[in-house]
Amino acid sequence: MSNESNCSCKQKAAYAIGIVGSFIVVGLLVWFMIEKTTPAPLGEDRIALRRKNLSDLQAANADALNNAGVLDAAKKLGRLPIEQAKAALIEEWKEPKAGRSNLIARVEKATFVPPKPPEKPSQFE
Repeated sequence: MSNESNCSCKQKAAYAIGIVGSFIVVGLLVWFMIEKTTPAPLGEDRIALRRKNLSDLQAANADALNNAGVLDAAKKLGRLPIEQAKAALIEEWKEPKAGRSNLIARVEKATFVPPKPPEKPSQFE
């Protein structure tokens, strides 16, 4: 009987070691996976790129606000410097009725989409 109980203890110890070992292996695999899949923190290169993009955007906005330019040559639409546009707007809206009608006409001109050409008739019609 002592032989059977001794064997039972050895089996229980082997199972316990196997279970603890499997938990350790799975834990190591999880740790390894977390280490390999964690993205790198934002570094100085990313910060420098964002600052450069911001300065480029601010320069483009300053250029659009302070310089005249062509928006759409086909529709004859242009851009005025902001100060000149403010002065023209104040002058135009001294008469609100005329200012509103001019504004509506400009919006219609800027957003006009020509109708699509008619489809060719089918040869079976």
